[in-house]
Order: sequence, then C-alpha cells, then structure tokens
Amino acid sequence: MPELPDVTVYVERLAALTVGKPLDAMRIASPFVLRTVSPSPRDLYGAKVETIERLGKRIIIGVEGDRYVVIHLMIAGRLRWKKRGEKVPNKVGLAALDFPNGTLIFTEASPKKRASLHLVAGRAGLAEFDRGGLDVMNATTKEFAERLRSERHTIKRSLTDPTLFDGIGNAYSDEILHTAKLSPFRMTSSITDDEVATLHRACIATL
Repeated sequence: MPELPDVTVYVERLAALTVGKPLDAMRIASPFVLRTVSPSPRDLYGAKVETIERLGKRIIIGVEGDRYVVIHLMIAGRLRWKKRGEKVPNKVGLAALDFPNGTLIFTEASPKKRASLHLVAGRAGLAEFDRGGLDVMNATTKEFAERLRSERHTIKRSLTDPTLFDGIGNAYSDEILHTAKLSPFRMTSSITDDEVATLHRACIATL
C-alpha cells in the first residue's frame, strides 16, 4: 500500500499538473469505486483545482466551492497521468478525471475492489477521514515519545496504527525499525528514552 512518501510524491506531482486547472469531467468506470454521491461527479465539472493535499494515506483534490475528491489507493490502486481523453483501461480501470492538459487515470490491479473515491463537501466532511495519527515529520521527540507510549503494543503495531501515527504502513515500518536497530516485537513500554529518540530520527530519515 502506498504510504507517506509515496502519497507525497503523488501529491507533489498532481499539484504541479492540476492546480489552477478546471476539472472538465469525471468518468466512473467501476460502480464499486465511488462511495459517495453528494456532491455528484457532475456537480464538480468546471471547478478549478485549488489544493492537492495528503491526509494519512489518502490524496485530497480540493476544488472551488470547498469541495473535495478523496482518493484512497489501498494496496493495488495506482494513479497515472495520460493524454487528454485517454480511455479508462478494461478490467483494472476505475475512473478518469479529465483536465485541459491531461487525464488522471485511477486503476486497481486487484479484484477485491478496495480502492475508493469519495466526493465531499466542506472541511467538516474531510474530518471523517482523519484517523488522528501524529505526523512524525513535524513532531518533536517528546510528542513522538508520548504517542508511542500512549498504548502498550509492539513497536511495529504502534508505528502502523493510523490512530497513533500518520501514513506509516508495513513496508516503511520495517525499514524504520531496521535503521533504528530495534526489534519489531519490542513492547513500547520497555523502550528507553535514547531508543525513542533513535526511532524518531529513523522515522524522519526513512520517510
């Protein structure tokens, strides 16, 4: 599943391609991907993109009128930038977002249909997708330590819990723990202050 670094790359690239551009159309190819219908896709036609953000492991496309397209790639979802009007691929194609300068194709290489697309009105609606995890990149070591020790789990489970830490999954947690030279099976209650500081630095360096 794309995690904080991967989603950040998507966000940066999408911002460069779409901010200031109108969303001309949204073509939904799979009935499973669109999880909300208010506002409807057609309601967003012509609205300019104002922001591209990351919320946990989700990509948020903000358009005029305080409305948002919320994309969760899950394990097998991917986004690809193609020429304007590109056909949504068969089998793996979920949706296409058309802009004047190109088309964003949303695919999922899995039959489980876990990837999702929500359309949300207002910042209050976005709050439903915020799991409350701490952003380790901007947190102090003290804040990191308090969150890590707030629940008694293995270190790996705590790092990958979206209600504790933001945007870290199985892949990057393994890299973080390897860098910090800590066992994933260590309990958060047994970790020393020096080990917490080392783990925090490893999170920042790895991510």
